[in-house]
Amino acid sequence: MSDLYNLSSYNYELPPERIAQFPASPRDSSRLLIWDVQKNFIDTNNYFRDIINYLTPSDLLILNDTRVIPARLNAFRESGGKCEILLLKNLDSDFITWEALVKPARKLHEGSCVKINDTRINIISDKPEGIRIIKFDFDSREKVMKFLDESGRMPLPPYIKNDSESNMRESYQTVFAKNDGSAAAPTASLHFTPELLKKIQDKGVKIAYVTLHVGLGTFRPVKTQDIRDHNIHSEHCEIPGETAQLINEYKSKGGRIIACGTTAARTLESFANDKNFINSGILETKLFIYPGYKFKIVDGLITNFHLPESSLIMLVSSFAANRAGAFTPEENGKILSRLISIYELAIKDNWRFFSFGDAMFII
Repeated sequence: MSDLYNLSSYNYELPPERIAQFPASPRDSSRLLIWDVQKNFIDTNNYFRDIINYLTPSDLLILNDTRVIPARLNAFRESGGKCEILLLKNLDSDFITWEALVKPARKLHEGSCVKINDTRINIISDKPEGIRIIKFDFDSREKVMKFLDESGRMPLPPYIKNDSESNMRESYQTVFAKNDGSAAAPTASLHFTPELLKKIQDKGVKIAYVTLHVGLGTFRPVKTQDIRDHNIHSEHCEIPGETAQLINEYKSKGGRIIACGTTAARTLESFANDKNFINSGILETKLFIYPGYKFKIVDGLITNFHLPESSLIMLVSSFAANRAGAFTPEENGKILSRLISIYELAIKDNWRFFSFGDAMFII
């Protein structure tokens, strides 16, 4: 097995104090690293608000407008024991039936029921890896959302120890979040403020939106030693007709498509056709992007600093290799080494990592 496909090749040592516990305030005051792969140029002297200097009127900026819901629920089993439910993916238009991760999974199986106050949640079928299909005892989306707003908690990653619910309901949400259904935030977009978005548009940069509801596919770690054996879970994504039309127009005239975040990038690539243009629609994507993948749509990537050995760092390495024109395992390996060295440089320079951390713009 080539080192390129060895899970340990995507590892690095991160001191715990480098994991950001709070977002920058204001949001666009986080740091921004520019990596021009083709020029082998790195600039670490930027704040996120400076990204406007690297965007041009010929760019189309793509944002993921998913909205994080209070998807983490503390409940009680029929025996009285405590349990937890993390909603992952909605399975009907009324938000009544969900794919969910449950704990303890060994005690929660098809036919069982859990309660939160007087509300019943029924487990209607089992799936592997602690996943269950659950159903709320409600008859409308409005009632489910009211219940989640009152009883649910924001599904913060476990490395964020600050869990003040009142603060995180705003902090762990993009300023343009619109479509309910995500179990995690598209974190690269947390850096934007309304004022920065307006300045970007005033410069002539067009902004368009896609939706990917972040679920287990994005945040479950890769555990197979050969990364090619990793089974990525499906996630719901959508591209409106207007967005698809804009992307195709910009591609045809040579403009850049800038994806904000790995979720936006995966959505765009999932809808790409064999002519390197975009189809609109709705689908469940299981696209796993790792080195060797050839990008069809994305020309620039805004992203955070990701967990070691995660599918996200694999996607970033793959994209950088594409920008370098590197497609052989040996060439990809060199780009991966460069990416890890950039991460190590950021660690030494006290950059902030993960969901509330600093950002990188790869062009």
